[in-house]
Amino acid sequence: MLSPITTHILDVARGKPAEGVAVTLEHHKEGSWQLLGQRKTDADGRVRDLLSENVKLSAGAFRLTFDTTSYFSKMGVESFYPSVTVTFSVKDPSQHFHVPLLLSPFGYSTYRGS
Repeated sequence: MLSPITTHILDVARGKPAEGVAVTLEHHKEGSWQLLGQRKTDADGRVRDLLSENVKLSAGAFRLTFDTTSYFSKMGVESFYPSVTVTFSVKDPSQHFHVPLLLSPFGYSTYRGS
């Protein structure tokens, strides 16, 4: 089953998916961030199962944190950002939320995908 929140990472400097990047998903609830899931990107740079099947998505603020230091260190590449955090709002929990990351050692970009 596909999680209602998914992501993928494209390493634009290499022109390839970023495999093996640790991704953490958290939900802001009751004044603090609560961990919902932790996974690593697959060979295609994707994480399709951030939320387990027993977790129901609710409205609110969420954040994805990508461990970019470990990814670039494995390749012996210097990078500027030790991690990338993307915070976003879920207003309609019945929708699917795909949050891609375009990554390079000295920059990144994100958007709401489909």
